[in-house]
Amino acid sequence: MRILIIGGTRNLGHFLTLELLEAGHQVTLFNRGRTPDELPPDIERLRGDRSRPAQLEAALRGREFEAVVDTTLYNGPDAEALVRLLDGRVGQVIFLSTGQVYLVRANAQHPCKESDYDGPVMAAPQEDSRDYPDWLYGIEKRQAEDVFMAAWAEDRFPVTTLRLPMVNSERDHHSRIHGYLLRLKDGGPILLPDGPHLPLRHVYGHDVVKAIIHLLETGAGKGQAYNISQEETISIDDFLVLLADLSGNPLRIKRVAPETLEAHNLIPACSPFSDPWMSELDNQLSKTALGLTYTPLPLYLEKIVKYYASGEHPIPESYRCRTEEYNLAGGV
Repeated sequence: MRILIIGGTRNLGHFLTLELLEAGHQVTLFNRGRTPDELPPDIERLRGDRSRPAQLEAALRGREFEAVVDTTLYNGPDAEALVRLLDGRVGQVIFLSTGQVYLVRANAQHPCKESDYDGPVMAAPQEDSRDYPDWLYGIEKRQAEDVFMAAWAEDRFPVTTLRLPMVNSERDHHSRIHGYLLRLKDGGPILLPDGPHLPLRHVYGHDVVKAIIHLLETGAGKGQAYNISQEETISIDDFLVLLADLSGNPLRIKRVAPETLEAHNLIPACSPFSDPWMSELDNQLSKTALGLTYTPLPLYLEKIVKYYASGEHPIPESYRCRTEEYNLAGGV
């Protein structure tokens, strides 16, 4: 199968490309070429900025693909451009959306089901507030979804939408789990905002890749949206206990007033899984309609811990505030 991946070099796209090649598919990447990749050098690479439709059109002119996986589409205008370009020229388009399309819904329920998508959205926060970028991200992903669903309804544009929560993997470019592991290793306290936390229900990156490949090889799910999520829902405390046990390090937690952490610019660096914009998704439809299964949380966390213990890895930017965290915790 001839498959185009828009993006394809950092996290999910890297693993997806390798898995598709292993399965015998022909893969082409389209991206700006700014991020160095570790993929085989003989993969065809097309260059351009997907936010500029003329560049995408020029790169794909005269080309045909049986499927397209879009990992870097974030708004309605880019979705409209893709529909115009690919309508009648492709067998399936996989669009990676986000669980935040539910979080911007007024009175969102948890865990969110696909049927919870429709309905009014919340008013925009102040543009200079910490919530505004997350709200805008969810709103613009909804706009993209709405463009695709309208194209499916009007002309059977063959799109399948996958709504993802926070994705954990060995190549997470935000280095969220790596940051927790470094804090466990240095023996100091992990600072958590005092007060209630959202439950954690993330997904393993390889399970997302597995879902995409299943859709591509079966052609299933056109005109549908599916939540892709792990089975387990866990508290931040239980997650850190599990991570400490797997890494063989003691766990020390210090709770600090959220206002204090905000004042010292330590959120979300000190604890990214304390994010108030973190979705919890019901995965039942993906299991019953597509037959998907998910890697148990302890098993995939063990794989990620072993990965970071297996060699040298760049210190994440979020760990560079560690001295400030120690100072705030009283030097303990």
